[in-house]
Amino acid sequence: MNNLLENFGVNCFSEKNLKNRVPDYVFKKFLKIKEGKEELTIEIADIIANAIKMWALEKGTTHFTHWFQPLTELTAEKHESFISMNSDGTSMAKFSGKELIKGESDTSSFPNGGLRSTFEARGYTAWDISSPMFLRGEEGCKTLYIPTAFVGYNGEALDKKVPLLRSIKILRNEALKIQKLLGDNETDNINVTLGVEQEYFLVDKNFFYKRQDLALSGRTVFGCLPPKGQEMNDHYYGTIKERIETFMAELDNELWKVGVMSKTKHNEVAPNQFEIALMFSTANVAIDQNQITMDMIKKVANRHNLVALLHEKPFAGVNGSGKHCNWSIATNTGINLYDPDTLSKDNLSFLVYLMAMIEGVDKYAPVLRATTATPGNDHRLGGHEAPPAIISIFLGEQLENLLENIENIDFDHKSTTSELEIGFHIPKIQKDISDRNRTSPMAFTGNKFEFRMPGSSASPATPTFVLNTIIADVLKDYAEYLESALKTQSIKNAIISLVKERYPKHKRIIFNGNGYEQKWVDEATKRGLPNLKNTIEGLPALIEENTMQLFERNDVLTRSESMSRFHVYTERYNKQCNIEISTAIRIARNQIYPFVIKYISNLAKSIHRARKIFNEEELFAFDINLLREIILLKNDIVVLTDDLDKKLAEALKIEADYHRALFYHDNVLPILKKLRTSVDALELKIASDAWPIPSYYDLLFNL
Repeated sequence: MNNLLENFGVNCFSEKNLKNRVPDYVFKKFLKIKEGKEELTIEIADIIANAIKMWALEKGTTHFTHWFQPLTELTAEKHESFISMNSDGTSMAKFSGKELIKGESDTSSFPNGGLRSTFEARGYTAWDISSPMFLRGEEGCKTLYIPTAFVGYNGEALDKKVPLLRSIKILRNEALKIQKLLGDNETDNINVTLGVEQEYFLVDKNFFYKRQDLALSGRTVFGCLPPKGQEMNDHYYGTIKERIETFMAELDNELWKVGVMSKTKHNEVAPNQFEIALMFSTANVAIDQNQITMDMIKKVANRHNLVALLHEKPFAGVNGSGKHCNWSIATNTGINLYDPDTLSKDNLSFLVYLMAMIEGVDKYAPVLRATTATPGNDHRLGGHEAPPAIISIFLGEQLENLLENIENIDFDHKSTTSELEIGFHIPKIQKDISDRNRTSPMAFTGNKFEFRMPGSSASPATPTFVLNTIIADVLKDYAEYLESALKTQSIKNAIISLVKERYPKHKRIIFNGNGYEQKWVDEATKRGLPNLKNTIEGLPALIEENTMQLFERNDVLTRSESMSRFHVYTERYNKQCNIEISTAIRIARNQIYPFVIKYISNLAKSIHRARKIFNEEELFAFDINLLREIILLKNDIVVLTDDLDKKLAEALKIEADYHRALFYHDNVLPILKKLRTSVDALELKIASDAWPIPSYYDLLFNL
C-alpha cells in the first residue's frame, strides 16, 4: 500500500510540486491564472518554468515537448533538449517561460480541412495551464510532456483541445448564471467532469504481423469465427489470465506514475477483449489522461510481446470496442448538479439541468451522432454490443414519472433511493434511482449521463465539446426564461413552469426500453427522431446551418473551423476505406490466391493418384465435390478482386471528398463484403493448419 501511494504521481508535476518550489505569491497568481481571473505574464512564466526545469532535471529528464492532439485522433510531440550553450562555449540547462508558454514547428502535414494552404507551415502550440505536465521515458532519455493547444498562424483551431476549452468556458459561464438566478451565491466556478471507460483487444505479436489487414488498417477484412466465440460469456468478468494480469499490473503502475487514476480493469465480453476505467476528473484532464492511457496500453503491450487493438471492430462476429464517456457538471463547492439526491422542495436546480440535457440532445441529436461517425464505428453501432445509431435518452421510470407529473410531485416525501431486500443473510444494499440501460446511447446512471456511442479509438474530446456546447446553449435560453419568470414567481414555481413548457416538446427523445429491437426503430421513426445509420449519413450534420450557428454563437468553432472538421473527417473516411480495400486486394492476390492454386493442384494430384489405385468412382465423389467447391470459390475471389480493384481506381479519380466517400460506401464496400464472404467460405473448406494467414482462433484464443 505504501509503495502504491509513494509511486502515485512521481512523474507528474502537480500543483503541490509547484507550490513547494515557487514563492507563495507566484503560486497564488498561478491559481488565479488557471481559473481565468488573471493573465499569465512572462515574469511569472519564467519563475514557473525554472521550477519545472529543476524538478525535471532532478528526475533525470533530458528533453521537453509540447504535447498536442491534432485532428488525427492521436497525439503529437516534438522533443527539444534542455541543453543550451553559454557564450564561452560551456553548456547549461535552459528552459524559459517563453519556451513553456509557446512552441512553434512545421506542422503542415497535419490535417486542417482547408483552414490553411499546405505551403503555409507555421503552427503554434500553447501551454494548457489546466492540465498537469508529466514525464515519459526510461532513465537517460526522459522527456517532460507539456499539454498544449494547437492553432494555426491566425489562431485557427487545428486540434481537439481548443474547441474543448472554449466549450468548457461557455458552459461554466452559463451554469454560473443559472446558479446565481437560483440563489446560489457560494459557487464561483463550475467544472465539467468526465470519467472514461476504455475498451481494447490484445493479440499475440507473432500473429499480428502476419496479418496485413490488422497491421495496416486495425481490423481484419477476412476471417471467420471458430466454433466458439463469445456466446458462452465465459470471458466476461472472468479470471484474468496470468500473462494479461502481468501486462495490466505494469500498465496500472505506468499510469499511476504519471498521475492517471487508473481504477478498474476486467475482461470484456469478447475473447481477448479488456476494459480499463479511469476515475472522474475535470473533462480537460480526463481527456488528456485517456489519450495517455491509449498510448500507454500500446507501449506496455509491446513489452509483453502483445499488440493492443483500439479499432472499434477488429473482428467480425464478436463484440466491438467502445469508449463510454460519463459526463456531469459540478460546482467548486463539491455539489454534483446532476445528483437527484439534491432535489428537495427548496432546491429544484437538478430539474433545470436535467431538462437542459433532454432539450439539448433532442434539438441537436444529429451533430451529437456525427461526433461518433467514423468508419470503425460503422461496424459497431447498432450491433448487439453497442447502442443503436438513433440518439435517445434513458432516464428510468422514476425520473420520467417525476417530469410527467411535475405539478403533483410531493418533494417532501420523494425518495430517490431505497434498500434492496435480497432475502438471505447479507447486508442490505442501496438501490439506485434507475437501472442501467446498456442499449441507450445516452443513459442517466445515478448522478451522471453515460454517452455510450463513441468508438474506442476516438478522442473523447469531440463528443465532450459538442455536449458542453449543446447544454450551454440551452442554459443560456433558460437563464433568460428564469430571469423573466422570477419577476412574478418563486424559484420553485418558475422551474416547474419551465419543465411544464419544455418537457412536452422534447420528451420524444426519452426511451427507457430495449434499443436493440426493431420496434424501437419503427417507434423512433414515428417520433421523428433521426436515424443516421453510418458515417456517410452522419458527417453532414457537422455543416448543417443550425450546427454551425450553434458553434458560432457560443464561440466554440467558427464557420470555417466547422467546415474544416467535416472535410478532415470525410478525408479520414476515404483514407481508411482505401487502406482496407487495398489491403484486401493485396491479401487476396498475393496470399490467398497463390496458396489456393497450390492447394487445388495438390488436392487434384491426390485424387488422381488415388483413382489409379481404386476403380470405384463413387469413392471420390466427396473429394471431387470439395475440389469443385474450392475452384468455384477461387474463381469468385479472382472476379471480385478484379472488380474491387477497378472500383477502387474509379473512386480515386473522384476529386470531391464527400462524393468519393459516397462512392466508396455505395459501390466499393459492398464488393469488399462479397469478397470477404467468399474468402471466409474458402477458409472453412481448407485445413486450418494450411491456411496462409493466422485465423481468428489464433488471434482470439491464444494468449
